[in-house]
Amino acid sequence: MTASDASPAPDLADQSADPATLRRSVAAGAVGVFVHWFDWAAYAYLAGTIASVFFPAGNSTAGLLAVFGVFAVSFGIRPIGALIFGPLGDKIGRKRTLSVVIFVMSGATLVIGLLPGYSTIGIAAPILLVLLRLLQGLAAGGEFGSAASFLAEYAPRRRRGFGVSWLEVGSLLGFLAGSFVFLLLSIGLTDAQLASWGWRVPFLIAAPLGIIGFVIRSKIEDTPEYRALEATDNVPRSPVRELFRHNKKQLLQAAGLMTMMHVPFYAVLTYLVTYETDYLGHSSGSAAALSTVISLVGLFLVPFFGRLSDRVGRRPILIGAGVALFVLATPAYLLMRTGLVGTWIGGLALGAILAAILGTYAVWSAEIFPTRTRQSGLSIAYNITAALFAGTVPYLMTVLISATGSTLVPGPYLMVAAAVGLVAAFSMRETVGTPLLHKEDLENTEA
Repeated sequence: MTASDASPAPDLADQSADPATLRRSVAAGAVGVFVHWFDWAAYAYLAGTIASVFFPAGNSTAGLLAVFGVFAVSFGIRPIGALIFGPLGDKIGRKRTLSVVIFVMSGATLVIGLLPGYSTIGIAAPILLVLLRLLQGLAAGGEFGSAASFLAEYAPRRRRGFGVSWLEVGSLLGFLAGSFVFLLLSIGLTDAQLASWGWRVPFLIAAPLGIIGFVIRSKIEDTPEYRALEATDNVPRSPVRELFRHNKKQLLQAAGLMTMMHVPFYAVLTYLVTYETDYLGHSSGSAAALSTVISLVGLFLVPFFGRLSDRVGRRPILIGAGVALFVLATPAYLLMRTGLVGTWIGGLALGAILAAILGTYAVWSAEIFPTRTRQSGLSIAYNITAALFAGTVPYLMTVLISATGSTLVPGPYLMVAAAVGLVAAFSMRETVGTPLLHKEDLENTEA
């Protein structure tokens, strides 16, 4: 019997935290993903400029592929970060890992903002860029699992979906802030100014935000569930071994949901800007404006779907969103090829579907794992699927469109991701309202 299938233990975790503590817990959980995705959005939006700064002049497509390659490599190292910070959070607590990862991420982001370009230090520029992106990826490997576990374990049981949805509100706020800064830069600066110094602005802004996040996280108390494990001397010694021994099914289910989230997330919020400018002929300002509107709409829809899942369940929301993505993905890209209006309609439709997924996938994934291995399970599932299916989206789409000559390639790719997520969702039981602390959490399952 797996931990998540077993009967719950008495609710030893006191979730009657005062409103001020709950607000601080939401801020502590969401601030890191905000900083992380602000940086990632800035890198994606400024891909063309970064290619000209850090790589030799010549073939613009080769430079763009190099930038997206660095983007993908930073995702490739995430599973290593997950294997470090996931088990660490299950052994020493969510709070400590949250503090470490935001410190490392914001520090690396600051250095990128100060890094000289290829014209100044030659081949050292792209090498240092790769190393810093790898460091960011390593830290990012511990961000989601720590933050999702933290928010799920702090949220009141009847509003857990709403509480955990703020993790993705932080993500969207990061993308919104990144797209807004890029919009201001693209309007206010010439191409020469953007290449000279303007591209550095978003990375330098992210550094003080990281410091603020570190202070918030260092002052919050650890979660009720984790403190319950400590109080009963049931903190696991080998959470990864325990995870693969008792929770392999939950790991695969979470990976399926996360695949259905990752692909549209990066296709819609990251790659769409490049897709519009390179293949649809729209201006960078118009592309950034659409990305901004999609993120802004998501800020309202994500917590709405999270709250709705507290009322009607996780399964109806995720399955409905998966079916909609499978059916509408290719028609949305066909619509984008009809002109600017069609691009906005198609992009907003995909954004609404994505919001439904973002509002519920994290809480459902958190609820199927026992507390003893929750951070390890979430970290490993999230980051392996991110390495395989998220960071590769811009690079793979660029290669496939170039090879096939068809700008419809993203549609079928989204359909495949939807199919994977639906298989996982149909295999999962409803978990809304269930306690996160189980009898197995209070027994030594390592023996």
